Amino acid sequence: MLWFVLGLGNPGEGYAGTYHNVGFRVVERLASEWGGRIRERCGPALISNRIVTGAETVVLVEPQTYMNRSGSVLPILFERFEATISSLIVVSDDLALPLGKVRVRGKGSAGGHNGIKSLISVAGADEFMRVRVGIQPERDIGGVSDFVLSKVAKSDRELLEKSEETAAEAVRALMRDGIEKAMAAYNGIDLRPAKEN
Repeated sequence: MLWFVLGLGNPGEGYAGTYHNVGFRVVERLASEWGGRIRERCGPALISNRIVTGAETVVLVEPQTYMNRSGSVLPILFERFEATISSLIVVSDDLALPLGKVRVRGKGSAGGHNGIKSLISVAGADEFMRVRVGIQPERDIGGVSDFVLSKVAKSDRELLEKSEETAAEAVRALMRDGIEKAMAAYNGIDLRPAKEN
């Protein structure tokens, strides 16, 4: 089976270090680990070469359309590789999840995330696997759009990097072990430091 791991984010240097670009950073982490490069044009996306890792073959995908039009990459991608939504794993940030938590899901609503909303709209279905990375810090963040498009705060950086590393592990588990085992392994993880009584 050929897998597609699609990281959600916004293109351009100005967005590179923001909370909303978690998906891009996770697929770039996987590319680095697997010796792949995400630089080939495929319609409105950049994709990697076919990467063979263990028994799996993977193409990493970064939409170049801005978040709310991410779904426009799917028709060209699926036509070129003769693939379907069942081979798709989407990695995104999630403001409904605390910073330090990762969630694996097999399907579900967009939960207010414009990138996921666009993918569901274009695909006509919500039944694709996803790895959601929590970005909600334990402080008041003010406006949602200003926060997600802001650079990751120094105080959040270490925990978010650990979360992104865990998300990359979860992607590998999804391909290797399937949705049920990956959910059982990762949905209970809390990377936040234990609070002292």
